[in-house]
Formats: sequence, C-alpha cells, structure tokens
Amino acid sequence: MLISLVRKDLLIVKKYLLLMFIFAIVGPIFISSELKFLNGSFIGFLITVLFLEYIIFNSVSMAEDKYKGSALLCTTPYTRDAVVRAKYLFVLVIFIISLITYTLTASVTPLGLERLNITNVGISLLTLSFFFGVLIPVQFKFGYEKTKMFFFFVVFLTPFIFPTIVQWLQSHNLEMSIMLPLPHIIQVCLLYLISLLITFISMLLSKQIYAKKNL
Repeated sequence: MLISLVRKDLLIVKKYLLLMFIFAIVGPIFISSELKFLNGSFIGFLITVLFLEYIIFNSVSMAEDKYKGSALLCTTPYTRDAVVRAKYLFVLVIFIISLITYTLTASVTPLGLERLNITNVGISLLTLSFFFGVLIPVQFKFGYEKTKMFFFFVVFLTPFIFPTIVQWLQSHNLEMSIMLPLPHIIQVCLLYLISLLITFISMLLSKQIYAKKNL
C-alpha cells in the first residue's frame, strides 16, 4: 500500500524527474567548486538534496492541492494513516536516490567531488528529518497555500547562510560534529537515532492532525 502511494507521488512529478536527476549530478559539482573550503563536496550535496527534496515534495503538494488529491484518496481503500506514512517514505526514497546519484558521480567523474562518509550522510539525514519533520505536519495542519512561501524562503536562504556558518566554524578551528565525550561511532549512531526520533514524533503529529482534518 505504501509503495503504491509513493509510486503515485513519483508519477505526479515524472515529467520533472530527468531534470531533477541532472540537477542531482550538476548541483554538488557546481556548489563545491564555488565553495573554496574544506567539506565543500559535502555542503554541495546537502544543499542540493535539500533543494531537490523540497522542489519534488512541493510539486506533489501543489498538484494534490490543485486537484483535491487528498479528498480523492479518502474515497479509495487507502487509509489516512497510510497517506501520512507514505509522505515520509517518499522523502526517504528521494534522499536514497540522491545519495546513490552523488556517490556514483563522485566515483566516476574527475571533478573533485569527495565521497561522503557515514557522518556526512548522518548529518544530511538529520537536517532533512528536522526540515521535513516541521514542514509535513505544518502543511497537513494549514495546507499547501498557507505554508508554501515560508518554507520557500527557508530553502532559498540556505545556500547563503549555511556555507557562511561552515566557514565561520572552520576559521575558528571548529568542526561540524557532536561535541560529546563519546566514541566516534556512538556519536554517528546518535545522528541516525535523533533523525529517527524526529521523524517518528513528526509522523505522530501528522497522523493526529490529518485524522481530524476535514477534507
């Protein structure tokens, strides 16, 4: 059931998928070439995947809002619970596709992209979990039209703010890591556990909101 709903979302944006695939390849290369500092490849990937996820997710939300997709789904055997869980699975699927695309690009192109380590992937997943952990329940609560501009500006400002923060950290000899007196592997596991916890809490909120929503 969840796979069918995710496939439905992919079909909604199928005409953009080739363009998004090209963007997933070119984005990190361009951004990392412009960022002349350590971890430029990782920052390029993170900014690209955030843009990519937002554009694709937003395109699905816009189409569903325009054609009353949520109301139509409620006339099918799909439950509201499944609709909510499918949204989070859809975000994860796009992330995995983006990660595979980046990894293949970094492996076969001599353009200076560095392969991501498990910490980089964890930070990326945590960032997306936090962003969509806020976006999805808020969008379920207030609708696409009332929330689109706020999240658009958040995503739009990311390429300008995030690299500046990283440069400041590096200029002060600080690293983007969890500053805890724990072994590195435990710190990495915490990234994934926190991501999972944020997603779980967000999903519970979304289910509660959507269950009471009058479509």
